[in-house]
Amino acid sequence: MSRPSIQIHPMILCGGTGTRLWPASRESMPKQFARLVDAERSTFQATLARVSDATVFATPTVIASAEARFIVAEQRDQLGLSADILLEPQGRDSAAAVAVAALHAAASDPQAVVLIMAADHVVPDTAAFVDAVRRAAAGAHAGYTMTLGIEPDRPATDYGYIRRGEPIAEAPGAARVARFVEKPNQAGAEALITDGALWNSGYFLFRADLMLAELEAFVPEVLAAARAALEAAVTDLDFVRLDAAAFAQAPKISIDYAVMERTARAGVLPVSFAWSDVGTWDAVWQVLDHDEA
Repeated sequence: MSRPSIQIHPMILCGGTGTRLWPASRESMPKQFARLVDAERSTFQATLARVSDATVFATPTVIASAEARFIVAEQRDQLGLSADILLEPQGRDSAAAVAVAALHAAASDPQAVVLIMAADHVVPDTAAFVDAVRRAAAGAHAGYTMTLGIEPDRPATDYGYIRRGEPIAEAPGAARVARFVEKPNQAGAEALITDGALWNSGYFLFRADLMLAELEAFVPEVLAAARAALEAAVTDLDFVRLDAAAFAQAPKISIDYAVMERTARAGVLPVSFAWSDVGTWDAVWQVLDHDEA
């Protein structure tokens, strides 16, 4: 029996300045907009292109800093693709951005399945990515907050890990998250890989109404600030500017700490496609073609 089609609402988070990749990445040109690993396009453009199949994805929404607005619009237009652009007046970490994303999607469909993506990841195999997202969306539709867990190819110490629990019946191949593990040392990373743990990719899929309920339960002040910032937002040219005074009230906390490590309904789908968040020069070297020298 074929899997029912669930339209997925991509939300691309463009915050961060990638300071570990200075001087190629800097405040005026963060790494997600630089052509670090592809001479033709930035990782932001590659991310936007990855979710351009209208049979699977709704029009993407980009959440970016106000300072980056013209870079975002220019790089979107270079691809000839559509995307809404919401502007954060200041960075308040990922929980506030996810709250805005869930509220924005819920305005058109309270049960919309939302995909949270970082703009700086390298995923060469788009078909494998889209297939994984569609499979994980089944778990999200069933009420889990899903993440993609990357099958490790080395004992990396710069990624967090996920231990798998019981299988999720509604999403074949997926499992409940038994535990999230912080970035380990070398011995810890080797032990985690031996135990079958996965890298935490930072991709999340959830139903908008359920994420809003989780945010209300765990970090209501983040949700209240995001809601007020969106309600008082103003349209400026091609952009929607979140209200600065309201958004400033959101506590700085990541979605991992705010919800993912506290929810009883976290799920993970193991995936084996090549992936990197190119957070360091070593990671850039890993994804580029290179020889023995």
